[in-house]
Amino acid sequence: MSPTEVLKHEHKIVLMVLEGAEKIAKKIKETGYADIENIEKFIDFSRHFTDGCHHTKEEKHLFPKMAENGFSPDSGPIAVMLMEHVQGRRLIAQIEENMKSVKNGDELKKGDLADSILLYVGLLDNHIQKENNILFNMADRILSPGVQAELSDAFDKVEAEEVGAGVHERYHQWAHEIAAK
Repeated sequence: MSPTEVLKHEHKIVLMVLEGAEKIAKKIKETGYADIENIEKFIDFSRHFTDGCHHTKEEKHLFPKMAENGFSPDSGPIAVMLMEHVQGRRLIAQIEENMKSVKNGDELKKGDLADSILLYVGLLDNHIQKENNILFNMADRILSPGVQAELSDAFDKVEAEEVGAGVHERYHQWAHEIAAK
């Protein structure tokens, strides 16, 4: 599998979780019920899989290789993706803050919790569409087979050293569970 195929596969897992998170947010809005256990899992997934694994591969490996091959990291598509990664981190922090307030009994924060989840879902859904349909096609065109092999090795190293054995699979399993709810 090429590096961009690996990232697209991870996007499928992220999209499944986003679908589940959207259902959770809509249920909060419709019924007032906040599924704290799955919101906590969603935050964990977003921090460790989406950001810690997936975005690490992009930020530490793919984007620098693209920059070495003519893409500016300070403007254009890479800069937009990096900015959106930062926005996503801020929204996850906001979701966690709202979730803690709800967990501590602040019923008025349920609407804010649902809204922050929906903002994150919208941001990531749009972000993934741009990467899958535009950025990754650009990367496939400009990166030589040798550079792509280096990226594949770097991605494997991220999985082994930064994510850990079995963690990726655990998040995949939970993604299927949350999407099925």
